[in-house]
Amino acid sequence: MHPGAFDPVRAAVVTADGGTTLTYGELEENSLRLADHLRGAGLRRGDHVALLSDNDPRVMEVYWAAMRSGLYLTAVNHHLTADEAAYIVRDCGAKALIVADGTLGELSARVVELVPEVEHLLGFGDGTYAAALAAASAEPPTVQPRGADMLYSSGTTGRPKGIEPALPDGDIRTDPTTYQLLFQPMYGFGEDTVYLCPAPLYHAAPLRFCGTITATGGTVVLMKSFDAQGALAAIARHRVTHSQWVPTMFVRMLKLPAQVRERYDTSSMKVAIHAAAPCPVEVKRRMMDWWGPVLYEYYSSTEGNGITFIGPDEWLRKPGSVGRAGLLGELRICDEAGKVLPPGETGVVYFERDELPFRYHRDDGRTREAQHPDHPNWTTTGDIGHADEDGYLYLTDRKAFTIISGGVNIYPQEIEDCLVLHPAVADVAVIGVPDEEMGESVRAVVQPAEGVDPGPDLGEELTAYVRDRMARYKVPRHVDFVTSLPRTPTGKLAKGKLRQASAGRPTP
Repeated sequence: MHPGAFDPVRAAVVTADGGTTLTYGELEENSLRLADHLRGAGLRRGDHVALLSDNDPRVMEVYWAAMRSGLYLTAVNHHLTADEAAYIVRDCGAKALIVADGTLGELSARVVELVPEVEHLLGFGDGTYAAALAAASAEPPTVQPRGADMLYSSGTTGRPKGIEPALPDGDIRTDPTTYQLLFQPMYGFGEDTVYLCPAPLYHAAPLRFCGTITATGGTVVLMKSFDAQGALAAIARHRVTHSQWVPTMFVRMLKLPAQVRERYDTSSMKVAIHAAAPCPVEVKRRMMDWWGPVLYEYYSSTEGNGITFIGPDEWLRKPGSVGRAGLLGELRICDEAGKVLPPGETGVVYFERDELPFRYHRDDGRTREAQHPDHPNWTTTGDIGHADEDGYLYLTDRKAFTIISGGVNIYPQEIEDCLVLHPAVADVAVIGVPDEEMGESVRAVVQPAEGVDPGPDLGEELTAYVRDRMARYKVPRHVDFVTSLPRTPTGKLAKGKLRQASAGRPTP
C-alpha cells in the first residue's frame, strides 16, 4: 500500500517532542509533488537521488517520492566528513541531491561545493525544496513504478560500497514491498501501530521500517537522536506499541537509575525489535524482566540477502540464538571451501535465494566475493556462526575485522589508511575490543616510526589526526604502542593475535 490509502488527517510521522506532525494527506501530496518535480528534471526509472538529512519528517516524503518513481534513494550518513559524504554522492551517480540545513548546514554546504556535477539540488531550509513542491503537480500519474534504496556499507578496502538491489517490478499502489510482506505479519503492523524510531534514518533498518509503517497505516514517532531517558519519555508520551533498537540502547536504558526508569510507563509496548549487533544474553534477560516478553530479534544485513527471526518465547528456550531462516533465503553454513557443514559446526553464514538478491555498485569483484564458489545465488556478508539441530543460528564471530560499536559498523582498514599517513607511524592495525556499553570500541595498535617516542602525547596527537579527517565515531578511543606488528610472510596482519593481546587491557 501507499500513504494515499489511509485517512489523510491521521498522523503518519510525528517528532518525539510533539513539535511536528506530518499527516498522511501531506505525505501523499508532497511525495507526489516531489516525484513530479524529479520527473520534470529528467530523472527516470533506475536513476539515483541522494539525501543528506537528519531525522526530519520530510525524509519520508523523499523516500515515498523515490519509491513511487522507480528511483534509487541513497541516504547519506550525516556523521561523515564532507569528503566522505561527497564520495558517496558521486559514486552513486546521483542526478539529484536533497540536503538539510540547521545543524547540518555547514556539512551540507561543503558537500554541495564538492559535487558540482549534480545538476538538481534542493534544500529543506533554503526554500528550494518547498518551492519545487509548490510548482509541481500532486496529480497521481497513471503508472507508479516501484523504487528501492541503495545504501552504502564499507568493505575491506575502506571505501564505502553501494549495495544495489534489483529494482522490483510492479506498481507501488498494488504491489507490497519485500519488507512489508516480511514484517507486517511478523510484528502485527497496522493502523493502530505507534512505532518509535530512535535511530538515524540513513541506516537501512530505520529507513525501511519507517517505510513499512507508513505503508501499513501506522504512526512513526521520530527521535532526532537517541538518549535513554528521552526514549522512555517518548514511549510514555505517545503510548508506543512497537519500536526497534540496537543492544547499546538497551545497555544505556538499563544504566539509568531505577527511580528514573520507573518514572515512565512502558506498558503500551507490544513488540520491541532489536538487531544490528549481537545482544549479550544477560542484557536481553534484564530487558525482558523490565518490559516483559516483548523482545523480538532478527538477523539480516543491509544487503538483505536473507533473514532469521526469533521471538521472546523461542529465545528463552534458545538463549543467544538469532533465530531461524526460511522467510527470505535458506540458511547454509559452509566451510572456507564452500562445503556445507552439519549442525553444530562453525562456518561462514550463507543464504540461498532463487536469484542473486543484490550487487555491489560498480564492484563486480566484491560481488563475486560475496557469492558461494559453486552456487552463485548463495551469498554471504562474511559473518561466522553455526546452526543447531533445530536450525537456530548462533553467531560466533563478526564479519572479518569489522568493529560493531553501538550497532554501527566501523571498518578498520579505512582508519588504518588514515593513520599510516602520519609521519610518526611506521605501521598500524585497528581492532575492536570489548566495551561494556558500546559492545566494541576502536583501538589502534601503532608501531612508531624510527626515532619517535611512544606515549600519551603521541596517542593524543594521533587521535586528533584521525578526528580532523574522519567521522568522530571512527576515532580510536585508545592507542597502544608496540615495537612491531604481527604480519604473515605475505604481509597480512594477524589480527587474531592482536585481539588476544588486547583482551586483558582496559578500555577507557
